[in-house]
Amino acid sequence: MSATPVTERSVTPPITRFGLGTAAVGRPGYITLGRDLDLPAGRTVEALRERTHTLLDTAYAAGVRYFDTARSYGRAEEFLAEWLTARAEAAADVVVGGKWGYTYTAGWRVSGVPVHEVKEHSTAVFDRQIAETRALLGRRLNVYLVHSVTPDSPALTDPALHARLAELAADGVRVGLSTSGPGQARTIRAALEVTVDGRPLFGAVQATWNLLEPSAAPALAEAHAAGWLVVVKEAMANGRLAGRNATGPGTAALRAVASRTGDACDAVALAAAAAQPWADIVLSGAATPGQLTSNLAAADVGVTPSALAELAPLAEPAETYWRTRAALPWA
Repeated sequence: MSATPVTERSVTPPITRFGLGTAAVGRPGYITLGRDLDLPAGRTVEALRERTHTLLDTAYAAGVRYFDTARSYGRAEEFLAEWLTARAEAAADVVVGGKWGYTYTAGWRVSGVPVHEVKEHSTAVFDRQIAETRALLGRRLNVYLVHSVTPDSPALTDPALHARLAELAADGVRVGLSTSGPGQARTIRAALEVTVDGRPLFGAVQATWNLLEPSAAPALAEAHAAGWLVVVKEAMANGRLAGRNATGPGTAALRAVASRTGDACDAVALAAAAAQPWADIVLSGAATPGQLTSNLAAADVGVTPSALAELAPLAEPAETYWRTRAALPWA
């Protein structure tokens, strides 16, 4: 645990548009650029537990109230559950979003691992993973998403799975999906049509949107109009929009806007995501307290329509973006 507990006096008013994701710190390997500079050299379970708790403390004290985790994020659910147990004042007012559908298979290793996680959207995996999540988070689970749905996923068509998810929704959990790949918009629109007993099944989506990959925006606007909770992930494009990596000609406009406003590149990138009218929450995937503080400065960055227009040319074809992402190394 981190040394300084959160107290009511240390807490600022909630930052309602930003959340903290735990993908980068719940396991020793991930695909964020420059991650070798950000984590303790040993990357032991205890070291990442301490880092996760420190980030949760920092986020909560800054006003963050949405925390995102997943079954495949190594021990992230465990770390979050421990923090919530130790922080009763935090547990009372945070929203926890979880995801199921990937199984972590790396065994706390980074190198020599052919596959770090395996995706399967079956009723058997759902039954196993909801039980595992409930064992750790209990009734603190507020949002539960099918992890990384693509247009061909059985999560969009399997009646037995839909029945399971409807039961979970009836128990008070908002069910939804996260999306990945160049077909995000098709996935979201297909999910909007899924019903159980004549009622829409899904009520939340977590999708990739960033200055390099904005293709899902029209579908996300439709989901927002339908009353869904819309959460933006990978707003930093796995670190490609961080100042230390945004050095090429393709990110010149981001550097220009940041220089003109006096803000960091990461804060501008996250503020651009938060400026989308359909975005309810934008996740920070910070791995250090310094990164998190810089990310959350986005709450005070006013991105004007003219700045957004200046940033629009950063967008890549969706297929190009996802091909580049697939080539990022686990480190």
